[in-house]
Amino acid sequence: MTDFVHPALLFILGALPIPFLNGSIRKAYLLLIPILAILTVLTMQSGSYGAASFIGQEILIAKVDKLSIVFATVFTIMALIGTVYALHLTRPGQHGAAFVYVGSALGVVFAGDYLTLYLFWEGMAFASAYLVFAQGGRQAVAAGFRYLMVHITGGVVLLGGVILHGLATGSLLLGPIEGGMGVGAYLILAGFMLNAAVPPLNAWLTDAYPEATVTGAVFMSAFTTKTAVYVLARTFPGTELLVWLGTAMALYGVIYAVLENDCRRLLAYHIVSQVGYMVAGIGIGTEMAVNGASSHAFAHILYKALLFMGAGAVIHVTGRRKLTELGGLYRTMPITVALYMVGAFAISAFPFFSGFVTKSMVIAAAGQDHRALVVVALTMASSGTFLHTGLKLPYYMFFGVDRKLEAREPPRNMLVAMGMAAVLCIAIGVFPQPLYALLPYPVDFEPYTGVHLTESLSLLMFTALGFVLFLRALEPENTISIDTDWFYRKGARLFMWFAEKPLARYEKAVSNVSETAALPFLHGTARAGLWIDLTGVDAVVNGVARSILRGGGRLRRLQTGVVTHYALAMIAGVIAAAVVFAVVWR
Repeated sequence: MTDFVHPALLFILGALPIPFLNGSIRKAYLLLIPILAILTVLTMQSGSYGAASFIGQEILIAKVDKLSIVFATVFTIMALIGTVYALHLTRPGQHGAAFVYVGSALGVVFAGDYLTLYLFWEGMAFASAYLVFAQGGRQAVAAGFRYLMVHITGGVVLLGGVILHGLATGSLLLGPIEGGMGVGAYLILAGFMLNAAVPPLNAWLTDAYPEATVTGAVFMSAFTTKTAVYVLARTFPGTELLVWLGTAMALYGVIYAVLENDCRRLLAYHIVSQVGYMVAGIGIGTEMAVNGASSHAFAHILYKALLFMGAGAVIHVTGRRKLTELGGLYRTMPITVALYMVGAFAISAFPFFSGFVTKSMVIAAAGQDHRALVVVALTMASSGTFLHTGLKLPYYMFFGVDRKLEAREPPRNMLVAMGMAAVLCIAIGVFPQPLYALLPYPVDFEPYTGVHLTESLSLLMFTALGFVLFLRALEPENTISIDTDWFYRKGARLFMWFAEKPLARYEKAVSNVSETAALPFLHGTARAGLWIDLTGVDAVVNGVARSILRGGGRLRRLQTGVVTHYALAMIAGVIAAAVVFAVVWR
């Protein structure tokens, strides 16, 4: 690996000096690491690096190809944007956790075998959990604990699948799983789907992301689910199950977003929806579909981070995050409003914004594969995305009823980071070819056709009309949607009840039986063993020892030094040996 610098190491090892740096030196250092990582990824050559053998299995630390490079490119760019957004933080903990988080995600992207992938996979879980715990408070700690427990469980499922798959195939190298799906393959798929937030394994996302720190949520919105999209594209392209799960995700997130009052929770549901497009594209498995999933992941990381940065800016300056408590901020936060709307137009697939040139590729791939139902469902989900993220959320957060909140623009570094993401959202939408050139397969898709433009604008305008007509019906309510998190919370209570009641009573009963029956028996057995040892074993051993001592004393008396005495002893010994031989011979 002398000709290959792993970008994961730049971030993970680069996190170590952060606590020892202060002021401008720390800020310059924080910016230097992602810049170096971007340059490293852009200058990479395809190939395999770090081949080794472990427990009789071939290990490949890094495999570089077009699929890994497209995800690594956007990961490192997002790391730079997220770092700029968090520069105002004075405590080093979040910076260090974010670097380990990004490094672990890059480790997964370049992993050439399942063991390497698993180690970085778990690193992502623990590093990102810190970004939730760092918020402090009862709700954040509870959400962080649930987040960690869910991901640890998913990691155990993934590890079990890796072991079973390795035993079945004889190899742990990472690649498309071909042939019949065994138990190991299904467990691996389940572990990946959990991180992709495929319902009903999605509640950890909408539970934890709103409770994370303002800056931590930006990083979390970019890496965990998209890393899962990458490994699904690497291992399960063309899996029919993913087509329908992804399509259901796209609608599921939009439907639950209708019920949301928390601005970041609403955005989190749209992560579920948008990842659904990517999962469906991977399930379709054609070259255009995989290209669409990869490009949409690239665009989604940038515009979703921009949306979370906009919402985070509002939370940072007002301390409020519920739509029923916000409004009238467009006067005091005009720059934030403008930058947020760039992300809103991008996620809604407006022409000349990034979502328009990526999301449409997935829908077109579904059409080419003659999946009319999928096309209709994804188109409906796109309309719902504009309705809630592009219209409802900004209207009630920035416009609507003026709550007379004291607000101002966020710190300059936060605005700069939002500006960087906004520029990229527009640049990709206007000039999609550089992104298309990064994709795994040659791209034969033209987003700016008359038909596509007409259809998209018609859908968006009718959605806007519907928003105006049903504005009162869409007004947010001060409610909380627990979603499938209900099962986690009720399951945790059931587990605690089981641990405190039946299990504790069983343990007490076993302890009582042990104290009243087993322990007296063991004590009696021990006393009997001691008596046998003292009176039996020790007596025999001591008797043998005394006999040997007496024999030795008599032998000493026989040593007179007279040759005739020794001669007589030798003759007696020969006679005794002859007698014994004669008896044995008979």
